[in-house]
Amino acid sequence: MIPTVQAPVTVKDNIANPAPLGLCAFGMTTVLLNFKNAGFIEINSMILAMGIFYGGLAQVIAGIIEAKKNNTFGLTAFTSYGFFWLSLVGLIVIPSLGWMPKPSEAGMSAYLGMWGLFTFLMFFGTLKLNRALQFVFGSLTILFLLLAISDGTGNKGLGQIAGYEGIICGASAIYTGMANLLNEVYGKTVLPIGPVQS
Repeated sequence: MIPTVQAPVTVKDNIANPAPLGLCAFGMTTVLLNFKNAGFIEINSMILAMGIFYGGLAQVIAGIIEAKKNNTFGLTAFTSYGFFWLSLVGLIVIPSLGWMPKPSEAGMSAYLGMWGLFTFLMFFGTLKLNRALQFVFGSLTILFLLLAISDGTGNKGLGQIAGYEGIICGASAIYTGMANLLNEVYGKTVLPIGPVQS
């Protein structure tokens, strides 16, 4: 009998990179909401629809794909922020339907503060990734902090400042998403993201 040696099987990752979808969904929805916080527009169905379908569902889908790619950070980030957007829409819509009273300013401050703490802790994960993500998570931590203080103190001026800061945060997420996309499509650095040297 001739002994046989099994050839090693190489498993190829044929799953597309979900990061551009998740980052653009987060970024575009964040910019639009913060147009409202900055005082450029009023809260309307456009913002709520973006919160449900793009900021919410698209990010959850991106997070699930990250799980299939064995990316724990991407899974945690995209799925969490997707459900953040869905919960935020719920906080606006549920009281308008008369099911429950709307949260107090202190309640909203606690809600935003917890998301700020979560984002701050997630920021430490970006220290091993790239400068662009560090900016996204750093500026998002500041945004949640400003909004939590604004709601907790009733300082509307601070909320407007948070709106401008949130536009910058959202724009940085769009940039990072498009950089991931274009760099992959062109096979070279079209938009730099500042990878961290290990």
